[in-house]
Amino acid sequence: MEAVTFMEFEVSQEYLEWLREAIRRNDAALIRESMQEANPADILTVLYELNTEESKYIINLLDKERAADVIVEIEEEQQTAFLKNFSAAEIADFIDYLDSDDGADILNRLPIQTREEVIANMENAEKSRHVKDLIRYEEDRAGGLMAKELIKVSLNWTVKQCIDEIRRQAENVEKIYSIYVVDEKNHLLGKVSVKRLLLSQDTTRIADIYDNEIISVPTYMEEEEVASVMRRYDLEAVPVVDVLNRLVGRITIDDIVDVITEMAEEERQLMSGITEDVEERTDTVWLLSRARLPWLIIGMAGGLLGAQFIGIFETDISLVPAMAFFIPLITATGGNVGIQSSSLVVQSLANSSVFGENLSRRLFKVLVVAVINGVALSAIVLGFNILFGQEFTLSLVVAIALFSVVLLASLMGTITPLILDRFGINPAMASGPFITTANDLLGLAVYFSVAHLLYNF
Repeated sequence: MEAVTFMEFEVSQEYLEWLREAIRRNDAALIRESMQEANPADILTVLYELNTEESKYIINLLDKERAADVIVEIEEEQQTAFLKNFSAAEIADFIDYLDSDDGADILNRLPIQTREEVIANMENAEKSRHVKDLIRYEEDRAGGLMAKELIKVSLNWTVKQCIDEIRRQAENVEKIYSIYVVDEKNHLLGKVSVKRLLLSQDTTRIADIYDNEIISVPTYMEEEEVASVMRRYDLEAVPVVDVLNRLVGRITIDDIVDVITEMAEEERQLMSGITEDVEERTDTVWLLSRARLPWLIIGMAGGLLGAQFIGIFETDISLVPAMAFFIPLITATGGNVGIQSSSLVVQSLANSSVFGENLSRRLFKVLVVAVINGVALSAIVLGFNILFGQEFTLSLVVAIALFSVVLLASLMGTITPLILDRFGINPAMASGPFITTANDLLGLAVYFSVAHLLYNF
């Protein structure tokens, strides 16, 4: 057989075909060599292309730490299904190599009996204690996001004692973002930087060099608020305290990126008219249908109302049949403008930048932008219609109606999310089908009202 040299890991169809053949031949050494330069994300990409038996074979070839890094990256539903192929002892081996928060997340998704068996089989007693502590917190709270691995030092220690403790604790901490300072009762007092430690004398007390200005979050804080705090203060990690201000863990930026991604996905689905958290590849047909159907029904109801609304003006259309040509233009423009405005407001609400005393200024800016856009669009439509020989009165009706619709749709798209947010309803629901349907009806009303005025029906 021709020798195969693996310089840089690449997931290609040729490699996958070769890998399946190597698995059938049980060529473990060559498979390990082929994955030597692969990171967990690359290996996970390969696993998604293999069947369950082949994927388990690959996982069993990797060292436990690397295998754990791969497993923790698998999507939640698929991860739970995949782990059913492993014994409690094998799962315990993986969790022994994970950060406590990742281990707790995996355990929370397992059946209670399996969870207890996994914990009983864990060899790392400290890690076992950490994950047991974490699984009691709700997943969407700071306590459920935090990891127990961190570096803390006593207020009364010297710099030398502190450095010795950092060396000891660093074995369990992959990334050192901050060194937290606590008192004898584990109350969080502040933090000290590595730079400050290195520049201080060995006999200097931590009490003389630590920074007592520190931002922390309580265990019960919702994950969205934690994300907002870390984003507002540009934090890479934030300590978590209990109700007595005792240091119990830390949340790092990688966990918050996951939260922000989930929030963005949820808002995108809501703005698209999907009412539940769904995954196209893994969810059932019934769940996918149920998630989409409510807003589709609302959109259909809006269409039926629009048809009835147009029917009221049937006589007007019969007098000026060309009016019907511009109905799609009016409704589509209103819907697009409304979605643009509401999307910007939803984004501002998510960033906590709305509105307070700046509300009037913000609304004025929305109005000015709407006027500029309305004038530009109306002028283009008016010029186009005149150039291509449309009746001047009809051209004027379309232009005035379009200008009015842009103004009203901008106002609707701005105000509706604010009202929903005030009543505690997710403002993302204001976008998509809701805004589109509302602006369709509003646009038709404006269009035919302007026609009545100019044609004197």
